[in-house]
Amino acid sequence: MFKISLCAFLVLATSPAFAQHAHHRSDGPTEVGQSAFAAISEIVEILQNDPETDWSKVNISALQNHLVDMDLVTTRTKATVETNDKTVAIIVSGQGEAVGAIQRMITAHAPMLATETGWEVDVDQTTSGAVLRVAVSSESELARVTGLGFYGLMTIGAHHQAHHLQIAVGDDPHH
Repeated sequence: MFKISLCAFLVLATSPAFAQHAHHRSDGPTEVGQSAFAAISEIVEILQNDPETDWSKVNISALQNHLVDMDLVTTRTKATVETNDKTVAIIVSGQGEAVGAIQRMITAHAPMLATETGWEVDVDQTTSGAVLRVAVSSESELARVTGLGFYGLMTIGAHHQAHHLQIAVGDDPHH
């Protein structure tokens, strides 16, 4: 039995498919896992490679809390859209932990969205979340806002990575 298994292994090990697979394995895995873990891993690597890192201020737990908020807002909320002329009101609601996450995330993101786009953006908190209002100046911008909806609007601006680094090093970018 051992000889048959050894022969089968040798045949497979010399096949092109096995060689290609083995080559990829020798390079090592590149995926660090779940996306929040990957974001934390990326920040930790940056901090470790920076000799100027003030480890007494580093707070990876704050980053983890923010990433939980991002997950809750993305997966545990409902967003409805109402339009009035060139103003879009997006009512975002949730339950439990999602309510606070909505309020923190929308309040923090609104000024960035306004800066990035030039739109008038404001937020009113509600008992179940928040209302995000976006006023635009043209029909094409109105179509863009309604097409993106809440979840698309939350992604606008390449600030997320820098924002995560700020949180991790103990800065509070939300205030």
